Amino acid sequence: MPHLRIGSRGSQLALWQANHVAAALRSAGHTVEITVIKTTGDRVLDVPLAEVGTKGMFTKEIEDALAAKSIDLAVHSLKDLPTVMMPGFEIAAVLKREDARDAFVSLKFESVEALPPNARVGTSSLRRTAQLRALRPDIDVLSLRGNVDTRLRKLEDADYDAVILAHAGLLRLGRTENVRAILEPATMCPAAGQGALAIEIRKDDSATSELLKFLDDKDSRDATLCERSALNALGGGCQVPIGAYAYRTSDGAFCLNAVVARPNGSEILRADECGPDPKNLGIDVGLKLFEMGAREILADVTQAGAIPPEQP
Repeated sequence: MPHLRIGSRGSQLALWQANHVAAALRSAGHTVEITVIKTTGDRVLDVPLAEVGTKGMFTKEIEDALAAKSIDLAVHSLKDLPTVMMPGFEIAAVLKREDARDAFVSLKFESVEALPPNARVGTSSLRRTAQLRALRPDIDVLSLRGNVDTRLRKLEDADYDAVILAHAGLLRLGRTENVRAILEPATMCPAAGQGALAIEIRKDDSATSELLKFLDDKDSRDATLCERSALNALGGGCQVPIGAYAYRTSDGAFCLNAVVARPNGSEILRADECGPDPKNLGIDVGLKLFEMGAREILADVTQAGAIPPEQP
């Protein structure tokens, strides 16, 4: 069986993800090695994500290694990948998805609603920031960078009263001890692709593509395709706080909840539709949000500066 080289970011969560894929490949008879690659997003830690403005900030250096053939595949959090892949690359597999929702993490408070006025809540994401400010305009939503352990440590050091993180990352790292509430999509719409792992390869590498087929989960691929299609219909990276969450219903159709918001929370546009085809549903919902006023929000926020993908 072929020897496979995996490229990954170096955070604890990224390495968990890479080792998860490596274990599956080893169980299929492959030998595997993992190469750690530092990305722009890993190097720039003293600036809020919304101010960095680098496209592909968590993926570019890894794609450079793929192009140079120093690795055979890359493991990503799917929400870090642009909706339009760079030429020469493709998603070979989307693994079975973990919980896509966000988690409210606190040492003292049981929910967003239980926070006192002026409570300090940390997040790396303008998507979360906008929805939090709409829910609780009386709290202070503050930028929070670093890996999951760093952010949890800042909570424990009382720098924040609560933090909002992707539930999937906390589950994978076994760090759920202070999760007080899971935020439903109707309250805090997740990022497109949140909770899903994607394996990226060179588009011309049909041999590796074939080897990875057993890892692809159809329901997870279709649901995230729906979400990413909505994101793409809104302009790809979109440069604004956007959420999208899709799921398959018992009758085999898909439903999609999507949100476009102003960063200060003053305006939240929500669309909720169901349909048989995940890609077309995503496009339809994206266009519906445009008609509802997303075009104006997009224009205003794009003028204010670029917003790159969020971290977990």
